[in-house]
Amino acid sequence: MMTERATPGGGAHVRPRHIPVLLSEVLAALSPIDGGVFIDGTFGAGGYTRALIDGGATRVLAIDRDPAAIAGGATLAEAFGTRLSLVQGAFDSLDAIAGANGIDAADGVVLDVGVSSMQLDEAQRGFSFQSDGPLDMRMADSGETAADVVNTRGEEDLADILFHLGEERRSRVIARAVVRVREAAPIRTTAELAGIVMRVLGRRPGDEHHPATRTFQALRIYVNDELGQLGRALQAAERILKPGGRLVVVSFHSLEDRIVKRFLAARGGKAMTGSRHLPAQSIKSNEPSYRIIYQRPLTPSQEEIAVNPRARSARLRAAERTEAPAWPPEDLQVLGVPEPEAPRRRTR
Repeated sequence: MMTERATPGGGAHVRPRHIPVLLSEVLAALSPIDGGVFIDGTFGAGGYTRALIDGGATRVLAIDRDPAAIAGGATLAEAFGTRLSLVQGAFDSLDAIAGANGIDAADGVVLDVGVSSMQLDEAQRGFSFQSDGPLDMRMADSGETAADVVNTRGEEDLADILFHLGEERRSRVIARAVVRVREAAPIRTTAELAGIVMRVLGRRPGDEHHPATRTFQALRIYVNDELGQLGRALQAAERILKPGGRLVVVSFHSLEDRIVKRFLAARGGKAMTGSRHLPAQSIKSNEPSYRIIYQRPLTPSQEEIAVNPRARSARLRAAERTEAPAWPPEDLQVLGVPEPEAPRRRTR
């Protein structure tokens, strides 16, 4: 998606759309001034894509899973002609998509991870509990919906999804309540689910976030396999970037950022010995395939946050491709991608 990001359940107020987050920082890291071929793996409303072409990129391949985003970009694609190729697809296949579009190496890849404001603001998409709508949450137009997950998974599996993908500490209690309610009738809408969580957790005066925020985040990530997609996209970008090419990733919560940090640290030559999801497995060390550009992630300025509050949690990490060959793809658990439904000893 693009950079008009938001909190997982949506904000309480209507805010401007189509505001690219950390745009100047993204352009500085990618530096399209002297031309080059770039891949925008999360097109959204086209904010990064437009800026890259306006900034001097020779060509941009823009990818998005959401058919609505592709349809919305038709005017932009027509305006830029051969400089822009707009393709519906998943960014974890960005290298294959690039090859199919005549690109064998790229000068830069940008990934803006998570859900977009466009998706959150459409009640019919079911991403947000601020407006009632069907419990869908799919970024693409196929596969399981959030309603399917909520109404078919066992209590333990639901609890695992909420705990690992939403970092919801009271996941067991919520899962138990969901199973109890659906015994009477299926849970079909965002308001129904948000109401169940609200009744279970309550809301303290002054709480910044709705009690259902983590639950909605977890279901959205699960339905769209967002963390798995991210891990595979990082590997795909490594394969398609030419030496000296840049990878820029903007993430919006700790689960995403940890995966990006872990991937770049390993590729940058820092030895590691597994993750909390796979503690016993060590990571084989290969020749560093990236040079880390920023040792700490870049974050939005207070001025940017004042204009676009949805930017407040954004983190930008960037690295430059070395001459070393791409590493063989490793198990995604090594990168910190959890498997919520895998058998495990319960610790919650």
